[in-house]
Amino acid sequence: MREIVFDTETTGLDPLQGHRMVEIGCVELINHVPTGRTWQSYLNPERDMPTEAAMVHGLTEEFLAKQPLFAEVADAFLQFIGDAPLIAHNASFDVGFVNAELTRHGFTVLAAERVVDTLPIARKMFPGAPASLDALCKRFGVDASNRQLHGALLDARLLADVYLELRGGRQPDLAIAVATVQETVVVETRAREFLEPRAHAPSEEELQAHEAFLAQIKDPIWRRSA
Repeated sequence: MREIVFDTETTGLDPLQGHRMVEIGCVELINHVPTGRTWQSYLNPERDMPTEAAMVHGLTEEFLAKQPLFAEVADAFLQFIGDAPLIAHNASFDVGFVNAELTRHGFTVLAAERVVDTLPIARKMFPGAPASLDALCKRFGVDASNRQLHGALLDARLLADVYLELRGGRQPDLAIAVATVQETVVVETRAREFLEPRAHAPSEEELQAHEAFLAQIKDPIWRRSA
């Protein structure tokens, strides 16, 4: 089964207020295991970069002005994701921005039924506990030490690990070919040897010794008559 974990970075919180995407990052999973295949692109948002947003991801207007427009990478993005289920954290945010761009450029939007949102899964699993990506990385021991700033591809990679943990951990889903070693035990057999039975009756010397022993005992009970 193929799945795509993805994340976006933006100029703000709401595409309906004129905010745009500035980065998309995707990670491919096959049978819930990362394959190493990724897709990522920075995007020219064709607008200014609010200070608050720049502090989150560190992307500047000068840097983004040199990046491609979404229309220039849309085909490559859609080809990479194909028809696979899409995994995102707080998915309505990321899908909202992607669909805004797809609509703007005449593409078919992403259907809601193909999207898996890990945020409500985490909240249901850990009621009342923090459910941000950072909090989940700490809970599951996912190494996020190099995450000084948000980045779409970096966050998608972290979310891929968190998603596997939310599903119950890696081990149940890993397609591991287990090699079994059979040990052959050779048992050496040989014909059974029968020995001649030894004589059990007491010898004459043994009988005499027994009588001498009994003579030393006063009134032995085994010589009394019944």
